[in-house]
Amino acid sequence: MEAKGLTPILNVSDIASTVAWFEKWGWKKLWDWGTPPTFGAVGSGKETCIFLCQGAQGGRGRGANTTTFQQDGDEEGDMPWNVREMHLRHPDGHVFRVGRGFEPKK
Repeated sequence: MEAKGLTPILNVSDIASTVAWFEKWGWKKLWDWGTPPTFGAVGSGKETCIFLCQGAQGGRGRGANTTTFQQDGDEEGDMPWNVREMHLRHPDGHVFRVGRGFEPKK
């Protein structure tokens, strides 16, 4: 089977505050369902979408890790594979890894 797309579902504690959190990063609310909403989606660009489910589907990203890079790693160091990245941790613990490749200076 070849996957043509992927839509993650994040289990969140509050739909409205999660939508507001994503909007800070330039994402937009696509839709929500229920009164008050308990399911919804945010998107970026034409094809990137994440479903949000309040207190039901999916798991929370909380754990004992205090770093999103390697344990005892330098979170400000350059990546040796020519990528600059940042990690965003949602208040419910989900971690988003955002990166961009580059050509090294010669």
